[in-house]
Amino acid sequence: METGIAQKVLAGDVLAASRLMRGLEDEDANAIEQLKTLYPHTGKAYIVGVTGSPGAGKSSIIGCLIGIFRRRGLKVGVVAIDPTSPFTHGAILGDRIRMQQYNIDNDVFIRSLATRGWSGGLSKATISTIHVMDAMGKDIILVETVGAGQAEVDIVRVADTAIVVLTPGMGDEIQMMKAGIMEIADIFVVNKADIAGAEELKEELKVMISMKPHLPGQWQPSVALTEAVCDRGTEELATEILKHKEFLGTSGDMTEKRRARAKLELIDAIESSLMNYIYRNIDKGDYLEGLIEDLTRRATDPYSAAQRIITQLSQQLEPGYDAVTNSSGKPADRNK
Repeated sequence: METGIAQKVLAGDVLAASRLMRGLEDEDANAIEQLKTLYPHTGKAYIVGVTGSPGAGKSSIIGCLIGIFRRRGLKVGVVAIDPTSPFTHGAILGDRIRMQQYNIDNDVFIRSLATRGWSGGLSKATISTIHVMDAMGKDIILVETVGAGQAEVDIVRVADTAIVVLTPGMGDEIQMMKAGIMEIADIFVVNKADIAGAEELKEELKVMISMKPHLPGQWQPSVALTEAVCDRGTEELATEILKHKEFLGTSGDMTEKRRARAKLELIDAIESSLMNYIYRNIDKGDYLEGLIEDLTRRATDPYSAAQRIITQLSQQLEPGYDAVTNSSGKPADRNK
């Protein structure tokens, strides 16, 4: 990857941003270095996560929201997560097809990501992709999860506003009662409101919300009715999103959300760095393969095998190793 790509991204170069996002998906070291340059320019965009069952209409809702936010003068980014085939390791990336009409709008950037086995309805490169769009100057970034129902609670760790889309007659009445779903939503959307049972589902949601403990000054999740295919109710949904944004700003909750996201990024970076170090410096002579063979033969257990790796790792990081200079014996200049 060429040097200086970060500057092109800051200037709004779509092709440069696409190349950088692809490099980040592939965990390319040069792409990560470019992201380091961009990081000080991030933190301005507002992140909206949209999750729910397959077929609930998430993509259609996002398509409507793009148009509404653009009419309000906002620059929009979209990160659409699609499942990866366990057989071909490819992804259909079908969500992007529903948003084709915005491809000619320079202030709309749509990027599809494959999960590549990542759980929780997201892709490992989700946050990095958000950072790139943020650095490009997008005001609001919509993140659509895979669509695996109650398993997709990870979106709350990424989004400022989390939207859960439900539909009547698809078993969502039961799903919404499952652990996690009720806790993550800032806004519930009952889509396909023209179908029988929509009003009943809305009232059931309101009852369940009212039964949750609610402290004074705390955000009370709202329920919106939409017919995304007809663009009905989506204007009200967009208004509710911006209302939640204003609430987070005045209540101070936005700072807490950003802090939680920073913690998530740090932990992910530590885990990734440690795994890369292990593969580069410990996995010599098929060391890991030997441990896997021992596990298969039940000659050891996963915890003991992991401890052997940690012990070897600690022996390699000899006394005097400084994580700031990434070297041994050389004092770090911590004023830099």
